[in-house]
Amino acid sequence: MAKKEWIRRTKIVATLGPATSTMDVLTELIANGADVFRFNFSHATAEKHAERIELARQAAERAGRHVALLADLPGPKLRIGEIPGDVAELASGQQLVLSTDGSSGDAKRISVSWPGLPQAVRPDDVIYLADGRIRLRVKDVKRQEVVTTVEVGGTVTSRQGMNLPNADVTLPAIGEADLGWIDFAVDHGMDLVAASFLRQREDLEPVMERLALRDADLPVIAKIEKPQAAQNAEEIVKAATGGVMVARGDLGIELPIETVPLVQKRLIALAGRYSKPCITATQALASMVRSSRPTRAEASDVANAIFDGTDAVMLSEETAIGDYPIEAVRMIAAIARETEKELPYEHWLSSRTDRAREVADTVAYAAVAAADQLDLAAIVVPTRSGRTARLVSAHRPRMPVLALSPRQETVNRLNLLFGVRSALNEEPDNINQLLADCSEHARELGVAESGDLIVITAGLPGQGLGTNLFEVHRVP
Repeated sequence: MAKKEWIRRTKIVATLGPATSTMDVLTELIANGADVFRFNFSHATAEKHAERIELARQAAERAGRHVALLADLPGPKLRIGEIPGDVAELASGQQLVLSTDGSSGDAKRISVSWPGLPQAVRPDDVIYLADGRIRLRVKDVKRQEVVTTVEVGGTVTSRQGMNLPNADVTLPAIGEADLGWIDFAVDHGMDLVAASFLRQREDLEPVMERLALRDADLPVIAKIEKPQAAQNAEEIVKAATGGVMVARGDLGIELPIETVPLVQKRLIALAGRYSKPCITATQALASMVRSSRPTRAEASDVANAIFDGTDAVMLSEETAIGDYPIEAVRMIAAIARETEKELPYEHWLSSRTDRAREVADTVAYAAVAAADQLDLAAIVVPTRSGRTARLVSAHRPRMPVLALSPRQETVNRLNLLFGVRSALNEEPDNINQLLADCSEHARELGVAESGDLIVITAGLPGQGLGTNLFEVHRVP
């Protein structure tokens, strides 16, 4: 029998933007491996995002694949205002005034929406723009102005973030703008929502409450990008219904940069311990914004995140504004396929998660262990909510996992999970129909062939036990 082609396990999140706003490009992104499209609500209008959502759905249909749509809330980040033409070049050594009086911005004077900026900084403090690429030094502070010198220059664009590593900035975790964007995500049928700049578990509550008010079950991903969030990571991970994102951009500014790799490893390990998916984000292939190939260090960084156990790697500027968005997705996919062949699957199976003493998690573990020991072709998981597939994925099986669900939103969301492919399937009437559907889909989608053994694990309805079925089955 011919050796089956390796099916990539690590998922790819691609941020949409001006470089990825046409049907042809979106279709190519999906064809080359994009599993989740991220919509960064810090940039662009609601109308533009609605247009991209529709294009993304059409592209997924055209490519013949399911793609999840991730709504990324702006959160309480300090940001500069609008710049005429959207772009300004800041030269090292020049003076730059940060103004809170609402005036328009240019290369010498940039507006800041937060009126508390002059009270938050002192002369000689450092201010970072553009994810730390631009460094300003405070020279003077006035009532509505902060006068700075540009120590490291570069390109700045409208609405980019600002970091004050030496200042104690207190902003509400979720503001009215974020609540409006949550409504937008619900109204447009998006699949996941990411909450930004959390400090503690309680900061997730306004998001959960708004979703409950809208009777929406969108999983919430907690973005870890503040030092306080890194300190409170375990409680945040436990509370986040959709998993966590290691947002290394702001972490690398507000924490000593040499500590970021260790924080990343700890966060990915925490996500694994609690069977929650994890996205590793920011500057994965930053050089590919302008170059057709990444650096060796970037390729190694992506591989190391996969070795750490991340579910997904996220591309930001690479696909939003980069010159080579399709090539960047293709490169992540190639690195993932090679890396996954050497992952410590047996070690992960025995020690990655803290297995709860409950039926669902125990059966999920047993299914993965049996599939590994018997060298089975695949694990097939009928699931309504996606929970069974998440538990199976957390144990990091070396073989593909095929999840079947009658809910389109579940099928889409499962695209975030390591090793999981998903497909629509009507809820079967009985156990025989369930087994037949699993075999048929496994064969049709190429994860198993006639004669192969597969594991099927699911929850039988009406028993209140969650995942309670586990069967080794031969594909007819």
